[in-house]
Amino acid sequence: MSHEIIVSGIGIAPEVIGVIVSRAAEEVEGVASVGEKNLASNLVSMFSTRSAPAAPAVEATVTADDRLAVTVRLVVFFGYPFKKLAESVRSAVAHAIDAQVGVGVARVDVCIDGLVFPKE
Repeated sequence: MSHEIIVSGIGIAPEVIGVIVSRAAEEVEGVASVGEKNLASNLVSMFSTRSAPAAPAVEATVTADDRLAVTVRLVVFFGYPFKKLAESVRSAVAHAIDAQVGVGVARVDVCIDGLVFPKE
């Protein structure tokens, strides 16, 4: 992936932040997955020359006040109100980063990129 994220004098690989954020978000009730994990669409995008590259599931940047700004892309289950779900994800992600990395979180932007419907 890209270079390290330097925050509070600590160099952290983006993949490490991605794992922390993904695990925290996936524990929230209503989250189906972090990022697109649809095998059919992944196969189509692999073999299609016209498809644009998917956005990363987790992105993190450092703010001017030396805190992390995180964007997480989710696929969620139908029936969970988006606003309440996003608030729960924000809280879980901020807590996980604080507990594991020990740095503040300026914001957590939640992007809902997919919806999973129950099988009938």
